[in-house]
Amino acid sequence: MAVFKPENVEDLYDIGDVLGSGHFGQVRQVRERATGTTWAAKFLKIRKNAYSRLGLDRDSVEREVEILQAVQHSNIVTLKDVFESRSEVVLILELISGGELFDFIAEKESLLESEAIEFMKQILEGLGFMHSRNIAHFDLKPENIMLLDKALPHPNIKLIDFGLAHRFVPGEEYRSTSGTPQYIAPEVINNQPLNTAADMWSIGVITYILLSGLSPFQGDTDEETLKNVDAMMYRFDAQHFSMTSSMAKDFIQKLLVKNPCERMTAEESLLHPWIKPITSKQVANRNRSSINIKNFKKFNARRKWKMSYNMVWMCNRLVQLKPFKVKSEPDPLERQCESDVEDTESKPASLIRRRLSSSS
Repeated sequence: MAVFKPENVEDLYDIGDVLGSGHFGQVRQVRERATGTTWAAKFLKIRKNAYSRLGLDRDSVEREVEILQAVQHSNIVTLKDVFESRSEVVLILELISGGELFDFIAEKESLLESEAIEFMKQILEGLGFMHSRNIAHFDLKPENIMLLDKALPHPNIKLIDFGLAHRFVPGEEYRSTSGTPQYIAPEVINNQPLNTAADMWSIGVITYILLSGLSPFQGDTDEETLKNVDAMMYRFDAQHFSMTSSMAKDFIQKLLVKNPCERMTAEESLLHPWIKPITSKQVANRNRSSINIKNFKKFNARRKWKMSYNMVWMCNRLVQLKPFKVKSEPDPLERQCESDVEDTESKPASLIRRRLSSSS
């Protein structure tokens, strides 16, 4: 059960500058008076009743809080405190100032596979911890993989944004058609029962992009992308994977498997020879291979432009529709336009979530 404190947040924290803002509230930098530690405080407006159009549903906030309180791990954003008043909930979160991992990599002139693997290990360790507690993220993508502080020699990875995360209970059958098209698993598209294996598919897609600068299933439209995912339409193009090791390709192939039961788990992935080489030859192969940094830079630039474009379009569309729209359920566009910032460098546009309607 989520733990909410009844105290006033201002009694324990000094409220500082605004880091980000959105339809449902804002994120501010705060300083804990007792320790002097700096945190990020997410101030969320809560709907007063089921018919209100202002604010978030308290149950959805409580679910996210419960999950964050259950996944205290060095590679997952830390939730320290939660305060509640009549009109808002305040989440005290770790201040993540290093920006997105993909942006950090795009600033480099080169990157060996062995260096990229150090980041993948951290992602898998955080994910494995979640999965061991029967929790799936369901929204793994570059925008939700951050660096605590990019100035450190070995930056610490942080997984963020648990708005779509789900905690499984024994005997439950869970389905969802939410996610971002190029990262979601086939079982999501087909509205089949889900488990933590859906996250591992996303890891396969992210690894493919990291190494080549290409998105394996990306089509000209979302519909085409979804068809490519369902049809398993991907390949290792020689031009873009010329510097990629065979072990890296094998790692991806063991994740981009249509049957969820046959995919590697997070635990198995950490033991794969690409991540944990067994022989000196395997180590040498990793050190001779590198990511396609030139193409990766192009991919990341397109990704950032597309997110900015989509955010402007979505929010403008929301403003146009609002005077004419009556609803009892939260509007997905409102969630997409909402800032979910836990850092000082990422912008609200980097936290878009697309909701897919079921095809069944």
